[in-house]
Amino acid sequence: MSAREAVIRSYFPLVRSIARRIQRMVAGSDLDDLIGDGCVGLIRAVDAFDPQRGPEMRVYVSRVVAGTMLNGLRRLDPVSERVRRELREAERERYALALDSGVIPSQVEMEMRRPSLRRAALHAYRYAPLSLDSPLPADESLQPDWTQDPARLAGQTMRREYIHNALMKLTRRQRSVVTMYYYSNKSLYEIGRALAISPQRASQLHVTALRNLRKVLDASALG
Repeated sequence: MSAREAVIRSYFPLVRSIARRIQRMVAGSDLDDLIGDGCVGLIRAVDAFDPQRGPEMRVYVSRVVAGTMLNGLRRLDPVSERVRRELREAERERYALALDSGVIPSQVEMEMRRPSLRRAALHAYRYAPLSLDSPLPADESLQPDWTQDPARLAGQTMRREYIHNALMKLTRRQRSVVTMYYYSNKSLYEIGRALAISPQRASQLHVTALRNLRKVLDASALG
């Protein structure tokens, strides 16, 4: 057995582990297909790995294998990536406008800003699969979010787990500040009142928490 083959074989358990994790996150995904795509990614990762260019091999292999599996899920999506990209960009723009103005733009307003959005939304609606075992939507005028393709959902879930694990490395009070500020939209003044501290102390905890969180994330990226 060559050294290359031995390395590839040593990472098979990692491929299966990542495949099972993605299968739990994406309903209807096939474990054997995920493992097959992951093995292709594993071989590419082993052949392309350069120890002088960044993370250790296990981290690099994990990223390539997961990416290959997610690409495999995208190939099963009846909606093209171009349409998905248009919907994602429109959603990001809508969120940015809401942050600036404090008001969430309606679908009609977004379609006026982005003429291609309506066609993309209709295309996604047309090709979205319907289950014969479930009733039709009660209100056809509702605008569902068609940006949630399986690959994107899996990626978001993995990122949430990654951030959650990093947050658990912070102190309890730092974690409380970050959670209230970014997930509950609380001001530093409101956070100070909730924690019985001054707004200035809340601001100090916020800065310290972000600094420590960045260190934790950097250390995780390096393996």
